[in-house]
This record gives sequence, structure tokens and C-alpha cells, in this order.
Amino acid sequence: MTLWLLGLNHQTAPVDLRERVAFAGDALAAALGSLRGLPDVAEAALLSTCNRTEVYVVGGDDQALAGWLDGHAPGLSGYLYRHRDAEAVRHLFRVATGLDSMVLGEPQILGQVKEAWSLARQHGALGGRLDRLFQQTFAVAKRARTDTRIGVNPVSVASTAVRLAQDSFAHLPDSTVLLVGAGETIELAARHLTKTGVGRLLVANRTLAHAQDLAGRHGGYALPLSELDRHLAEADVVFSATAAREPVLRQAQVEAALAARRRKPVLLFDLAVPRDIEAGVAGLADAYLYTVDDLERAVEDNRRGRHEAAEAAEAIIDLQVARYMETLRAGSRQETLKRLRALGDDTRDEVLARARQQLSAGRDPDEVLQFLAHTLTNRLLHPPTAALREAALSGDAELARAAERLFPARAPYNHGAGHPPLQLPQGTDDPEPAPQA
Repeated sequence: MTLWLLGLNHQTAPVDLRERVAFAGDALAAALGSLRGLPDVAEAALLSTCNRTEVYVVGGDDQALAGWLDGHAPGLSGYLYRHRDAEAVRHLFRVATGLDSMVLGEPQILGQVKEAWSLARQHGALGGRLDRLFQQTFAVAKRARTDTRIGVNPVSVASTAVRLAQDSFAHLPDSTVLLVGAGETIELAARHLTKTGVGRLLVANRTLAHAQDLAGRHGGYALPLSELDRHLAEADVVFSATAAREPVLRQAQVEAALAARRRKPVLLFDLAVPRDIEAGVAGLADAYLYTVDDLERAVEDNRRGRHEAAEAAEAIIDLQVARYMETLRAGSRQETLKRLRALGDDTRDEVLARARQQLSAGRDPDEVLQFLAHTLTNRLLHPPTAALREAALSGDAELARAAERLFPARAPYNHGAGHPPLQLPQGTDDPEPAPQA
């Protein structure tokens, strides 16, 4: 069955389109079940991050998968990339290694790929093929990051945003920074802010306990998301990254905060997809809003600096893709060998049972041996003989050449004195000799 990959990312689609097909929480689990339920889909996994949404499927067809995605965000078909089999494997290896990320070599994506694999397993959407592919992906990513410098001094979107804040009008040691959310991206931002030095740190989250945990580890103050309006005016810099489906910061809220600040400017980084901060905020005087797409331009220097390491990682991936595909082909050949062996074993057992019945009935042992040898030979040779005869009639020279390799010409077997070659009795179901190719 074909392995399909369809998706869109920061390189092919703008943020307003990506956020329409971003899945998280219960929506992600429901989408995975819907994907798995498509006709002829045997296995499925769904990777959804702030910068990409990708479906990995064994079986089905690309048109049905594109239609499924289009059902969640009509009009996205022109933004999709589609890969199958080896190219789908290569893409997943590159994604997990960080070669396809906005920030080249960023480390978070590998964890996100593992989460996608784990969720698919949890919901019974994975079979042997996708499970093995993801397991191999983790090994390839680990090797690429170990054997090259692609993972040295990793730079994340969060760290890039903190660096931009440092270079802006905001002097972080004298500033109040508000973090909205308590997930991995905000955790990374908090770490970088702590290392850089920040005057005051506020952490707002829908679940207060999570905000308290994060704030406690970084010397900040926790508050529930419901109190965001009361504290927004205190913030000189805002970092937001939640899994909310709707903006958590509206234009009217930011406008009111600016008025309370007496037009003192505020810097806002929206690191979420779907976006956390309403797009209209960018049009407000004294509000400076950066989205993940804006940050892509800011990290271009980082990408250029890692090209040499990326080339080495690409070479590792090329080798690993070839090995993986060869393993798949070998597995397919192994299944053929297993079927051939099973056919031989079943035929032997059946004919042997009949021979034993004849012996039990008192038939002459020599006749029984003749029956056993003739019947077993006929049964085993009939399928390949019939296939070769059909190949000759249809002009299939490839099969004939394969048969010549499998059954090379050899000297007649020396049966020894007193043991003439066995002759088939008249009337047996002996297939005709294979025609000459």
C-alpha cells in the first residue's frame, strides 16, 4: 500500500491559513479518528504544530486526503505539498531533524513528532508500517543531531523573539514582561528571559496551577487568564502562545491597555497558531506586533549559518532513506518467501497424509512411494509452469529470464545403479513443460 504525506507549512501557506487547519487537544484526537475513517486508509498519523499540519497515511489516495483537509479549510489545495513512499519518508526525516523548520535545526520539532506518533498509537491509528517509520525517524534524527552540528546552540522561535525584544526599545532588566500560556514555547521564552535578565515577570494561564508552577521556577508572578485585562497595562513586552482556537488578546483590550499606559509603547510577540493576538492590534499606534511569520525573516541569518551542518545532515538522511526503503522491499520479499514456504509445507503434509492412508490400507509401499513422489512434484511445479506458459503467450520476457535464474540448466542427475529415473504414470495431472523463452 502507498504511503502518502499531504501537508502545508510556513513555507507554503500564510499564518491565517495555517491556523485554520491547526489541531490541538480533543480536536486533534477527533481529526485523527476522522482521518483514519477515510476509505481504504489502513494507518494514519497527524502532525500539527504552529508552523505545519501534515497527515501521514498508509492506503487511501491523495485526492481523498486533499478533500479531507479542504473540508477543514476550504481553498487550501493550492498550498499543499504531496509526497509518496520514499519522498514521504525523506520529508518526515527532514522534519524531525529540524531541516524543514523555520529555525534550522530547532529542537522542539522532534518532541512534537514523538507526540504525534504517541497520539496515533494511543488511538489505534498506527499499524506496523507507520509505527516502524516513526521509530526509524527518531533514530535518524538522533544520529543527524549527534554526527553534525545541526543541533549545536539550537535557536528556537522563542529565543529569537527574546533576542528581538532585547534589541528593541524595551530594556528588559527594567521592563515588565507578560507571558500568556504555560506550554513548551512559553517555557522556553521564560528560560531565555531569565538568563537575559528581566525586571518583572508575569505568567497568565487558563489553569492557574500551571501558571504558578512556571512562575515559581522563574521567579515570576502567576495570575489566571481571567485577570488578564487588569494586568495588561503593566506589560512592556508580551509573549503569547496558547492552544486557544480564538484570540486571547483582542484589539479593544490592547487599545484600553495603551490608553492606561498613556501611549507608552508595548511590544507583542504572538507565537501561536492559531494566533492569540487579534490581527487588528498591528494597526494600533504604539503597539508593535510580531507573528511567527515575522519571526521567520528574523531567523534567516541563523539558517544561513547552519547550511554546512544542514548539508551533512541531508547526506545522512539520503543514506537512511535508501536503507529504509530497501528494508521495506526486503520485508516484502520475505513475505513472498514465507508464502512459498507455507505452500510447500501444506502440499507436503497433504500428500504425505494421503500416502500414509494408502499404506494403512495395505497398498504396495513401492506404489505408494511412486504416488508420493509424482503427486508432490506435480503439485509444486504446476503453479510456476502455468505462470511461465502464460508469460510466453503474453510476451513477458522478464518472468522467463527470472525463471532461468531460479532454475539454471544443470547436468542430469545421476540416479545410480539400479535406480532409473522415475517416470510419471499415464493419466496424471502433469503440467506441460514450460515453453522455451
